[in-house]
Amino acid sequence: MSTLTDSKGRIIRKGPYPELTAHAILVGYFLGILIALSIGYAALILGFSIEGSELAAILGFGILRGLMGRTSIVENNINQTVASAVNSASAGMMFSVPALFILQQTDFNAVVMVFSCIAGGILGVAFIIPLRKQMIDFERLTYPGGVAVATILKSPGAGIRKAIYLIAGAGLSALVHFISQTTGFENWDLGSLIGMPEYMNGIWYISLMTIGVGYIAGKGGVFFIIGGYICYWMLAPALSGLGLLPTPEMLETAGQSMPGYLRLSLFRPVGIGMLIGGALTGIALALPLIISAIKSMQTASKMKTAVSKDEMPIKLLYIGIAGATLLLFIIAINSTAEMGIIRGSLMALLGTVWIWVAGVILSECIGRTNWSPLSGMTLIAVTILIIISHGLGDHAAIISSIMVGAAACVAMAQATDLMLDLKTGYLVGASPRQQQFGQFSATWLGPIVIMALIFVLHNAYGLGSERLPAPQGQALASMIDGILGGEVPVQKYIAGAGLGAVLSMVGIGGLGILVGLGFYLPFNIVLTYSIGSLARVVSDWKMGHRFSEEVGIPVAAGLIVGEALVGVGFAIYYIFTAA
Repeated sequence: MSTLTDSKGRIIRKGPYPELTAHAILVGYFLGILIALSIGYAALILGFSIEGSELAAILGFGILRGLMGRTSIVENNINQTVASAVNSASAGMMFSVPALFILQQTDFNAVVMVFSCIAGGILGVAFIIPLRKQMIDFERLTYPGGVAVATILKSPGAGIRKAIYLIAGAGLSALVHFISQTTGFENWDLGSLIGMPEYMNGIWYISLMTIGVGYIAGKGGVFFIIGGYICYWMLAPALSGLGLLPTPEMLETAGQSMPGYLRLSLFRPVGIGMLIGGALTGIALALPLIISAIKSMQTASKMKTAVSKDEMPIKLLYIGIAGATLLLFIIAINSTAEMGIIRGSLMALLGTVWIWVAGVILSECIGRTNWSPLSGMTLIAVTILIIISHGLGDHAAIISSIMVGAAACVAMAQATDLMLDLKTGYLVGASPRQQQFGQFSATWLGPIVIMALIFVLHNAYGLGSERLPAPQGQALASMIDGILGGEVPVQKYIAGAGLGAVLSMVGIGGLGILVGLGFYLPFNIVLTYSIGSLARVVSDWKMGHRFSEEVGIPVAAGLIVGEALVGVGFAIYYIFTAA
């Protein structure tokens, strides 16, 4: 209970601060859609997703406080909880569903896929709620991302300033991308202007969004950059010196450029192997955290207060788990005509168990290290599922395994997102029960938005193309090809997997995956990304971390939003004009 007075001591409002309000939920839906479109689009280009809570908190201040005059911190906390719950589907689905398009299995039932991901989201949230008290109240896990959002919520004036910076960055990025798209000037061949050999690939991608993502990543993005520079500025010159590169005549006969040959024939297969090897090694190295997570589960199950008055009623959680499991079962047996009840039941049961175990493991990982091996857990889940469905035939096996695997991936993303948001709530004095209701209220919206986005972008640009590489989808598709006996460059994948595993053992979270992405992605993207990452390093050094947090990151987030929305807009325009 609190009382708010004006400068003359008159009571303006008495009672608890507004929290789970219609304003917070509706603004959360709006921002969630905006952020999901932006980060989902970026994930298809760069191969990794960005947590949306901080972005939602900044924009929430601009709308709730700046436009509506609402001053409740806990209400804005609900807004960012809802918005980030909508955005959680972007990571879950962009890491899995594009594999269907890359494998040319586009005749799946999109409505069933959406309901599968909604069921997964409900299970992910319901399974993780009983562990809130153990992980946050008792173990006091750090959850650095949650702490960062709490800092924004506690600085109302700074929040509004950040919103202004973000909007300015979005406007600039939107303008640049609009000009780029309308003029066709999407790449700048600086290399040819300065006489750089073609194999060194000195073409820069014109993209402020890519710079913005690099700035937010900061030092962590340096390892991503290293992978690309090793490929084209070290390995390519070495291959040229040894006379191992094809002649211009050979390339002309094959209809390829030198950079295209290097990427498609050599660096991309090795990069995919590194993604897989790095992800699986990350899971193996997380074994101590897995053991800790299991102990947390056991401790929480013995405590009568594991789900108390602070949480949603346990009966509602049971109902949610039962309903979502039943829905996943119905979806599994109806995913393809060939699926029988026994096999479908096994897939649904395995998917449910994996959602429970993996959600806890990932929440523990991100709570202690701020790094989530989501892609590795997804690869493992789909591998097991496709082995179960192997006897159905390739087409049915691919669709059913990815449909249930996508549900598991969304569930894992929702579980980690909720724990981050609950940490924020813990620090700003919010009600866990209200946040949990807010998270549940948004699990249905994200899969609808992301599925629509996937179809729009695929119809306009093609998933797995140079424009939208979809690295995680490519890695998943390649792994499925290998399991089903497709023609894949096995030796390059194995070499890459070994290198990714070795790098992941260095002790830097996700190093094998980051360097692998540098091998996999077109080098023009890596070059532009390096501008943002290095700009962050320089601004931290010269201007200080406070400048980066208060000005740099909001502007960088705006660069992502502006270009992504214009990119999606052009995709819609291309579809309508081509129809």
